[in-house]
Amino acid sequence: MASDAGVAARSRLDFGKTAPKAFRALIGFDAAARQGLDPALVELIQIRASHLNRCAYCLHLHTGDARKAGESEERLHMVAVWREARHFFTEREQAALALTEAVTLVADDGVPDGVYAEAAARFDEQELAQVLALICAINTWNRVALATGKVAGTDERR
Repeated sequence: MASDAGVAARSRLDFGKTAPKAFRALIGFDAAARQGLDPALVELIQIRASHLNRCAYCLHLHTGDARKAGESEERLHMVAVWREARHFFTEREQAALALTEAVTLVADDGVPDGVYAEAAARFDEQELAQVLALICAINTWNRVALATGKVAGTDERR
């Protein structure tokens, strides 16, 4: 099965080269979404969405970015189980992680009023809009990476 995954990855299109305008637009949207947000929070959101979407490429990329930014291994290991390890995360981070889960899994239960209210209580309106935009951006990146067969450990940004 591992060899099938490698063959699939080589035979799929290169989204950035094939749809350069869409790719650049997505890069711009991602950059705009991050503005004004704490870089540690940005990586936590991206890591959690990537967990939920089972995007190994993005998970590898963003855990690496988080480490480079000084995030602890301990917290990185707790992101997937943050509800059981709340003491590792601030109330703002918990609210962002809960919103990330709700938006990422929106088809399951929508975005519950309580989850939205908690996020709105922890972030001002501008920050909340930025968090929501970032959640949308990472979900799009996850889908592009999964659809095009990106392989974890091959950071093509450099």
